[in-house]
Amino acid sequence: MHILQLCPRVPYPPTDGGAIAMYDVTAGLSRAGHQVTVLALNTPKHHQPATVLDHLGPLVRLIPVSVDTRLSPVKALRNLLFSELPYNIERFVSPAVVARLQEVLSTETIDVIQVEGGLVSWYVDTVQRLAPGIPVVLRAHNVEYTIWQMLAERETNVLKRFYLSHLAKRLRRFEHRTLPRFDAVAAITEPDQRRLRELGCQEPVVFVPAGVDLNRFQRDPAIRPKPRTLFMIGSLDWLPNQEGVDWLLREVWPRAHELYPELELHIAGKETPPHIRNLNLPGVTIHGFVESAAEFMQRYEVMLVPLLSGGGMRIKIIEGMALGKCIISTGLGSEGIHVRDNFDIVLCDEPSEWIDRLGRYYRGELGQQDIGEEAARTIARLYDNRRVVESFLDLYTILTPQPRAATR
Repeated sequence: MHILQLCPRVPYPPTDGGAIAMYDVTAGLSRAGHQVTVLALNTPKHHQPATVLDHLGPLVRLIPVSVDTRLSPVKALRNLLFSELPYNIERFVSPAVVARLQEVLSTETIDVIQVEGGLVSWYVDTVQRLAPGIPVVLRAHNVEYTIWQMLAERETNVLKRFYLSHLAKRLRRFEHRTLPRFDAVAAITEPDQRRLRELGCQEPVVFVPAGVDLNRFQRDPAIRPKPRTLFMIGSLDWLPNQEGVDWLLREVWPRAHELYPELELHIAGKETPPHIRNLNLPGVTIHGFVESAAEFMQRYEVMLVPLLSGGGMRIKIIEGMALGKCIISTGLGSEGIHVRDNFDIVLCDEPSEWIDRLGRYYRGELGQQDIGEEAARTIARLYDNRRVVESFLDLYTILTPQPRAATR
């Protein structure tokens, strides 16, 4: 098959959840013998050369289209006053992308078009107009409006709460109007699958989780984790991740450090904002961007995911599990991942619960080694990237007309 993959950014390097989810599907489809044309917005934040995917071989072709998606207060205000399109979406709308889509769809034989996430879902009408009859699949990395709705509910600043709430409502209207136009939707979690059906998406609305390329996450026996260490890793330019870090350092860490003074907390993530980068808290080390997430994870013992907002699937959780890490997470953080509390993950929400679990770990009562081993087995069984690619191919087969058998 020949798949056209429309991405809101060049999916390389695979260092954050969105890029990993897109890159692993591209790589997996090409390894299975399918041709993939990746048409990606080449944004200032994630700008890459056109050759950056060449290592995936001749079946993968990258078409980067330069689009300026940078936030602008002036454009945001103008959008708020004069546009029905949410600003989050409007930033990714570009005539240059439309022109390249027209070029590709008029000169190449495409079997399926896969749109990666809500930020580029606006293009569904364009591709259906340019290529009538070709199935258009939305891979829903999350349901956008739910993220902003959750952030608005916890915002204490009145003006910020108003703006976030207004944005969430506009996003919900947009998603309700746009997402049902796709021929099929692949939800990355089962809760999102239910939300997408509630938005009016037509069947098939299938559950296809993100996966892990297990070859990229092999444990290094030479790395021994430092005892009594905790770590957090994730893109810190994403507001829900910032919110989670701020909450943990405000509501949990002061008491935890007082009770368990030998505990160390290590925080890593790209685009670390100044208010986190410049922290000077006892027992806390801010690493900023790290070249190898796998190496960083293996240097410390227990992974923390204090997520309070967001949708979709936390790919860093399944990567940590693949490396045999015990993970302490909020219930929302683990949403959509098939785990069991105190079996292959530890779940807690209230600050007092977090302090209790950290105390168990500090005293050697948590059983983190056994939980980590069960986590690794869960990932190998359910989230191997090869299974994910097979699920997409099954969906494509349902949507793509099959050639008729010859008759005598």
